[in-house]
Amino acid sequence: MTTAIERAYRTEAARILGAVARSVGDLQLAEDAVQEAFARAVAEAAAGREPANPAAWITTVARRIAVDLRRREATAMRALPALAAEEAGREAAQAAEADMLRDDVFTGDERLELILLVCHPEVAEETRVALALRFVCGVPTAQVAEVFLVPEPTMAARLTRAKKRIHDSRLRFAADDPGDLSARLPDALTTVYLLYTIGHARADGRLRTDAIELARDARRIRPADPEAAGLLALLLLTEARQTTRLSELDEFVTLAEADRSRWDRALLDEGERLATDALTGSRGEPPGRFALQAAVAGLHGIAPTWTATDWPAIARLYDGLVQVWPSATAQLGRIVARGYSPDVGPEAALTELATRPELFEGIVAAQALAVRADLLRAAGETSSAADAYAEALEATTDERIRRFLRRRLAEQRDA
Repeated sequence: MTTAIERAYRTEAARILGAVARSVGDLQLAEDAVQEAFARAVAEAAAGREPANPAAWITTVARRIAVDLRRREATAMRALPALAAEEAGREAAQAAEADMLRDDVFTGDERLELILLVCHPEVAEETRVALALRFVCGVPTAQVAEVFLVPEPTMAARLTRAKKRIHDSRLRFAADDPGDLSARLPDALTTVYLLYTIGHARADGRLRTDAIELARDARRIRPADPEAAGLLALLLLTEARQTTRLSELDEFVTLAEADRSRWDRALLDEGERLATDALTGSRGEPPGRFALQAAVAGLHGIAPTWTATDWPAIARLYDGLVQVWPSATAQLGRIVARGYSPDVGPEAALTELATRPELFEGIVAAQALAVRADLLRAAGETSSAADAYAEALEATTDERIRRFLRRRLAEQRDA
């Protein structure tokens, strides 16, 4: 039987850690304090004194543990002969105690603010996003490693080094300047986007819901930022199609095959309005990556059928996207859109794809092979398409995608 403490650990640990980190300004110290607080909660439960509200109890206890740890640290500093170190230790202890023991109600969800605070400019960009995903959003280290395409031990070591550097350098997660927080917003939006991407890839409704809630928070606190609107639009438009993403056989369903009558019209309508706001709210600046991605998703959402999709418009949006976000994913998406555009076509798109050999060696290699197979299929080159699907199948590890590619391969061989 699952206890309330176990449920708190599974569902609230990241929020508790975030709340304590917000108080102490130090992830390593906060993590140590939260682990100890959970251990004390288990001991209390074993003694017949299980807290009625474990999340709030553990948060309060963890803050007090952090105060004690800070006091010990300050005491060690006062033992040093240098008067300056003694004064610094005393001031640090007093400030920590005043901050952490204030009457601060645990709301259970301060994550967006914490993501913004964790995205400190003195921490490397990739690392601060990874820190936010792991310690604020509660994404396991293994999944964070997958996002950044590194082995799990490498990511674990990277996160540990980052926490130690922050702790040793006295770098604190605090930002009261609205301009400073605005500068951190792009990293925060990227974190939310990756959180949704992880949930989308794993059909994890909880992660997707969390990401949408965080995107709504970003839109609420930064209503004038077109990228905040763009991110929320993109997530809503993607979520609207979620019910048709997988078949009854647990295979991926393409947009061409999806039953569009099952798409969530309310989410589509809201997402389309936000996508329009994002595109028109850039004040003369080029639209950002999330605004452009949302616009692409919006055009797919309003198309009544696959054949009625406005591919030339989507291709033009991808032209803009590769200018502001020249990622391999964006470049491959542009080739796909041009392949389905009547003014370009699959043959020309295949030629373009052939001039980009780096796409077959990088992070989208398996996807690039599948795109080449799809373009050959669209061009009517059945035999070559079958060979390409076989190559894509060999390069793919995701079992759902492999089932889809096997079906396409069989179709081409039977044609």
